[in-house]
Amino acid sequence: MFQVTFLGTSASAPSYYRGLSAQIIQHNEHRFLIDCGEGTQRQILRSGLGFKRLNRILITHGHLDHILGLGGLISTLTRWETMDEIVIQGSARALERIHDLLFRVVFRGVRPPVDIVLQPIREGVIFENKDFTVRTFPVNHRGAEAYGFLFEEKARRPFLVEKAEALGVPPGPQRGELVRGNPITLPDGRTIQPDDVLGPEMRGTRYAHVGDAGTTADLEPYLREVDALTIEATYLESEAEMARQFGHLTARQAALLARQANVGHLLLTHISRRYRERDVIEEARQAFPATSVVRDFDTFQIRRGECVRLQEGE
Repeated sequence: MFQVTFLGTSASAPSYYRGLSAQIIQHNEHRFLIDCGEGTQRQILRSGLGFKRLNRILITHGHLDHILGLGGLISTLTRWETMDEIVIQGSARALERIHDLLFRVVFRGVRPPVDIVLQPIREGVIFENKDFTVRTFPVNHRGAEAYGFLFEEKARRPFLVEKAEALGVPPGPQRGELVRGNPITLPDGRTIQPDDVLGPEMRGTRYAHVGDAGTTADLEPYLREVDALTIEATYLESEAEMARQFGHLTARQAALLARQANVGHLLLTHISRRYRERDVIEEARQAFPATSVVRDFDTFQIRRGECVRLQEGE
């Protein structure tokens, strides 16, 4: 299960109700900040999530509305939070700008009290533990060397309690051994194999995040059958030519992508001040009904086959 909290949902410049791009993705104790537009640290405080364990930052691309908040946030983290290091992952082009912002402005002439690791990424896995992976994929956006992120739980075999009870496997450590794939021996001498109590393998939850994008056909293979997709919808179809010129998507284009990729639920962000929210969602739902236009401080819980709004933002 992944939990997504939207901190900034505006396009290019903030509006009264929407801050600039930033989202926090949570999986158990792990937290990832995706993008860090101007004002992000205040949005984190307002959300109630706080700064603890927020030491891994993923950057979709280096445009200023996605990175300018790093100066203030990193300054705060290095002063007030106990961390061994802060890892910022993004394209080489994005990290060049971030390096200048942090080391030529924020920490000019001084050594940061925490190790700040600027880690360039390419397509592939950039994070993995026993439960899930984070994979990157290329995104076409105005020559910005942009990337999307796919969060994917590892496949697992469910433990069948009824079968275990029928075989006399008591609750406790022995059941844990079977889940880990190890056979056990019961007090009466019988050996129980994992296959005796585990069901067929089931895929885990899959969540994808795309920042700004100018085309969709190249994205479909990476997004197929994700349980939820976050992507921009900066323009309406009435201004599709302008969207093309500036390397952005219309709400209809995003919705058609979700339909073609058989996405579970579509979460639209990067909303321009020029449009009313109801017009954006109306256009998208004509092509893909399972669409939400997200607001600052919206929180969604994403499970396999399910996307539920836990908290409604402003």
